[in-house]
Amino acid sequence: MKSREGDDMQHDHLIGQVQARAHLRSRGEAERACRATLETLGERLPEGLADNLAAQLPREIGEHLRRTEVFGGAGTGERFDRHDFIERVAARSSADDARAAYMARVVLEVVGEATQGGVMNKVKDALPDDIRQLVTAGSSG
Repeated sequence: MKSREGDDMQHDHLIGQVQARAHLRSRGEAERACRATLETLGERLPEGLADNLAAQLPREIGEHLRRTEVFGGAGTGERFDRHDFIERVAARSSADDARAAYMARVVLEVVGEATQGGVMNKVKDALPDDIRQLVTAGSSG
């Protein structure tokens, strides 16, 4: 079990990585990018997979995947495409679509680096090709 202090350090590191790679002005912007991306991802993934991914992240960040407030009320495992994914991230982060797409790519890259085992491969497999490209593109892709 992770200690609270260790969890805080991992949280700070992950948010710092998102802020640096996405060229965001503040930690608050990085927090919003993570929340927007992971809440949207949590809507798209089957619930068990979202929980598995959340369990490998710092608690506060992982909770974004477990949010019960679901965009449009449709529940987890909802079917939507890349355009809808980006629009949801944009709406949640108050960014335009191009910026939201870039922030989502960065968040997914950093989350992928923070997880172990095959959980990100399972995430990729659960997504349609157009959204999967966000996961694989990374911050420089």
